[in-house]
Amino acid sequence: MSILPAEQMNASMDVDILIIGAGGCGLCAALAASESGLEVAVLERDSSALGTTSMSTGLIPGAGSELQRAADINDSAQTFAADINKKAAFNTNQNVVDKLAAESGCTIDWLVNQYQIPLTLVTGFTYPGHSVLRMHGMPGRSGQELMGALSQAVEDQQIPLVTDALVTDLYADDDKRVYGVRYKDPDGEFEVIGCRTLILACCGFAGNQDMVNEYIPEISKGEFFGHPGNKGDAIRWGLSLGAKTADMHAYQGHAGLAKGYGIPILWPIIMEGGIQLNKHGQRFSNESLGYSEQAVNVLQQPDAEAWTFYDERLHELMLDFTDYQHALEAGAIFQADTLEEICAQCKLDTDQVNKTLNELAQLAESGKEDEYGRQFSPDKLLQAPYRAVKVTGALFHTQGGLEVDEHARVVNDDEQPLPNLYAGGGAARGISGSGADGYIAGNGLLTATTLGRIAGQHAAQSIKQG
Repeated sequence: MSILPAEQMNASMDVDILIIGAGGCGLCAALAASESGLEVAVLERDSSALGTTSMSTGLIPGAGSELQRAADINDSAQTFAADINKKAAFNTNQNVVDKLAAESGCTIDWLVNQYQIPLTLVTGFTYPGHSVLRMHGMPGRSGQELMGALSQAVEDQQIPLVTDALVTDLYADDDKRVYGVRYKDPDGEFEVIGCRTLILACCGFAGNQDMVNEYIPEISKGEFFGHPGNKGDAIRWGLSLGAKTADMHAYQGHAGLAKGYGIPILWPIIMEGGIQLNKHGQRFSNESLGYSEQAVNVLQQPDAEAWTFYDERLHELMLDFTDYQHALEAGAIFQADTLEEICAQCKLDTDQVNKTLNELAQLAESGKEDEYGRQFSPDKLLQAPYRAVKVTGALFHTQGGLEVDEHARVVNDDEQPLPNLYAGGGAARGISGSGADGYIAGNGLLTATTLGRIAGQHAAQSIKQG
């Protein structure tokens, strides 16, 4: 993965805007750029367009969307930005935060109205860090569904998408202007494509163990549950071109990966009253703060595992999620009519779990917080029949990357944009601060879809303006 001299390039074809990566970011960038009438193409290392987006719930936060307004949800870009900043402790690029918050609802409307992506507003519960209902998702709340719909939209627009195309090198001059890329096809043959502008949408480095060990050692023993193509290529190319990086210690963890099954148990189960217990039947943290920072807490427990413990009410709630249905089908979920039975199945100490549940009931009655700062509502206390699933902490994707401005242009150490290089999604610095605790639900897909759309639009405008 290197930068080759521009004068060595011998392209077999040229396009106006070339995009590396066909995940949610790359496809949104392609759709946005193609609306200008310019020639756009996408290169994808895999045999199909999936990316990290396909492994997510596909839930996109958007403030001020038409779907929100139809549901009488009062939201604004300012409210959304305040939520992001509260979680990240203002430790991020404020220009990018403000731009993403302002454009987020427009992205939802654009996907629904322009490309008939069947997004709906998620109701019934609010995700950690969000002050209002603003998550939008596909009918099955699946990232694969979202990628299928985006892929269909790209196909309908007749945007060239080349799969099994592993980009190995970029061509650039001494002024850091990119002129094209070289990629390897499935037969090992190299092809060269020239471009006027390049958008890096090839995600982060969570699949590169050496980079994980270097930048985020606290989660290095967590199970990697992300796209295997997250090798840090975009970051290495950017650094070679003089780009600035930031928040390289930031990441999205998840404390609910069903152990041995590789299926995420999503966080509404916790936000609506579920708890996590270690193998001794004890709670060990405030689970409701967020699934990302909770990952390390789970990894610190004996055998790096915990039990997500809940009841029939929460089971019914979770049936709306495809991942949960898969966990049921796989046999990852334990269920029993009594506390004694569920504890026997999970090899938990019944007396200790009973003590924990009684303590939560007392806290709910008093209105006091527990020792970790969590409050419990009397109407959401767990009761028989019970369910449980063994989980571990996982690394989903990194949140640090190439520094970009509010137009998704990659910048150098002097905060000046490189001549014609853009980045979005996991390739770019996220808006989650410097660690795991700044991640607010949906940050990943916000920077994928909205930053991808911004990159495609601005790249096209820049070319047309000369």
